[in-house]
Amino acid sequence: MSVDGEAVRPDGEADEPGWEVDPDDEWGVAVITMVGRQLKLLREAAGLRAAEFGALVGYGEDLVYKVEAGKRIPRREYLVDADRVLNANGVIEATWEDVKKVRYPKTVRDLGKLEAKAVEIALYECHIVPGLLQTPEHARSVIGAAQPPYSPDDVERMVAARLARQSVFERSPAPALSFVLEEGVLRRPIGGTMAWRQQLERLLEVGQLHNVVLQVMPMDCDTHSGLDGRIEMLKFPDGTAVGRSDGAFNGRPTSEPKHLRILDLRYGTIRAQALSPRRSLPFIEQLLGET
Repeated sequence: MSVDGEAVRPDGEADEPGWEVDPDDEWGVAVITMVGRQLKLLREAAGLRAAEFGALVGYGEDLVYKVEAGKRIPRREYLVDADRVLNANGVIEATWEDVKKVRYPKTVRDLGKLEAKAVEIALYECHIVPGLLQTPEHARSVIGAAQPPYSPDDVERMVAARLARQSVFERSPAPALSFVLEEGVLRRPIGGTMAWRQQLERLLEVGQLHNVVLQVMPMDCDTHSGLDGRIEMLKFPDGTAVGRSDGAFNGRPTSEPKHLRILDLRYGTIRAQALSPRRSLPFIEQLLGET
């Protein structure tokens, strides 16, 4: 459909999943409300009605009202076009740096903040390659396989959030990172052969970093202390820590010292049962050669 020769996206896009504001996300609500208020003030200062402005940026009137009311997360192209139409000199476009983070689920943002502060990260994963180690294509395949399925926008939103957490590898000073992965996970070609080869190559690349210890739990291990599920532990500069395990403490994050000692014991035992780092990387290279 078009208005005065301009292509306008259907109003139905305003209800597309993945761009709603989570009402329980206080920071996200504040960001989108602030951006919406700025957009409305600039639009009114330019003497434009919502319908006229929507036609100029290629969106329907309903979506314009929802963005301005802080009910809808604007897309980057919306902000870029609004900045141009309203002669904002880059002020509106620059808000995308905060707006895009609102799209990340709050739990993922919170986890990313914790990981950004941690001096040690330890993770045993039994079903998938950990998100911190996933390539974009692998992440897209894993998230896209969920049932009931996510919308394409939700998939991209979650992929972006997962990849954003990988900035932990760029930190200086670098945190100490430890991963234990199951052999069965490394043999499952999620996403197809090419995508899987790229994932194995990524594991080899990360495993060679000086601050990363990567180990494989072999399938022929006759004693396995990780059958209760994944374990994740984060330790911070002030000596505090937080941990979580699928099979302990109702799967909830805990910072209780007695709980952390149990998780530390389990993770240490799993590492002892897994292949050594020196044997694990050649093992992954062998799997890569078999694909």
